[in-house]
Amino acid sequence: MTAGIKRIAISTGGGDAPGLNAVIYAATLAARRRGWDVVGIRDGYNGLLLGEDYPDGGLIDLTRNRVRGIIHQGGTILGSTNRGNPIAYPVQQADGSWIEQDRTDELLERIAQHEIDALITIGGDGSLAIGNHLHQAGLRLVGVPKTIDNDLEGTAATFGFDSAVDFASECIDRLFSTATSHSRIIVVEVMGRYAGWIALHAGLASGVHAILLPEIPYRLEPVAELINERAQRGSTYSIVCVAEGAKPVGGELTVAGKAVGQAERLGGVGAKVAAELEALTGRESRAVVLGHLLRGGSPTSVDRLLGLRFGAAAVRALDEGHSGVMVALNPPTVDYVPLAQATRQQKIVPLECDSIQTARDMGIRFGDESPRHD
Repeated sequence: MTAGIKRIAISTGGGDAPGLNAVIYAATLAARRRGWDVVGIRDGYNGLLLGEDYPDGGLIDLTRNRVRGIIHQGGTILGSTNRGNPIAYPVQQADGSWIEQDRTDELLERIAQHEIDALITIGGDGSLAIGNHLHQAGLRLVGVPKTIDNDLEGTAATFGFDSAVDFASECIDRLFSTATSHSRIIVVEVMGRYAGWIALHAGLASGVHAILLPEIPYRLEPVAELINERAQRGSTYSIVCVAEGAKPVGGELTVAGKAVGQAERLGGVGAKVAAELEALTGRESRAVVLGHLLRGGSPTSVDRLLGLRFGAAAVRALDEGHSGVMVALNPPTVDYVPLAQATRQQKIVPLECDSIQTARDMGIRFGDESPRHD
């Protein structure tokens, strides 16, 4: 076991995900059992960089009483942000414009001032890339993978994904009722950024008729063909599940916007697909965007358990002397992978995976089917 740790900090950055509080809970209890003090940093790293703006100074003392009863709660008791990247921190100029500024040295100085010996950072690819940067700058640090998108390499799953798929499936189930009643095409847009895990799993679990993924550039003619065939058989409704990062063959991503110090925001492809399918089929179409609904709410038992396992494993990793690693699910255990490896590339849906093969066997279209000539 490693010596020298008396106080650790926990931060949650990027988009929220069901299961975050379970990680905080388990990490706090595991650290306290080792005699360590635990503090939580408000809103990513903003609690340290902007501590004077917070009534509590930007840090929360995480005691057993403070974390009691939070396992089932959605979101994060520490708050989060996707605009607090210390490497490219957004700073407003006198003329109202914004620039990005590297505040790494300032952040490390404040960590030292607060006598924080190590950090557990909970986040997705962006937050963990920042964590790797801080590790290389000399900070003792362990990462915990958090994303509803399930797009992190090195771990079989990330917490938040199961909850997102479960809720997306429930929403699609409900939309079948209204689609049937009104004989409509309904296009359901879900989150996932550049990976189609949520769309594939929720669409397949709900039995939709077409799934459009970032991994498979689509043409809508095969989808329209299926919709018309269904109508001829008396099925006058169809459901299409589209990932926000899906794009047509030869086309571009649909970007909703981008701010300084923030990753681009995807969104809007569902409305485009609905309009094009209406034009191709002559059938009334509607688009539904589930968006941030997939991030909210109480975590499923799967995500609670994974969050608890990750939180405890992060403390064990620090206690064993590890730094610059991410805890990762490698069934049946949780082990450690280097942050550099975990953030090297995104985990996308492999085209040969069983889920895609299953969907094709069921007749679900992906927009890459060859045109028929019969």
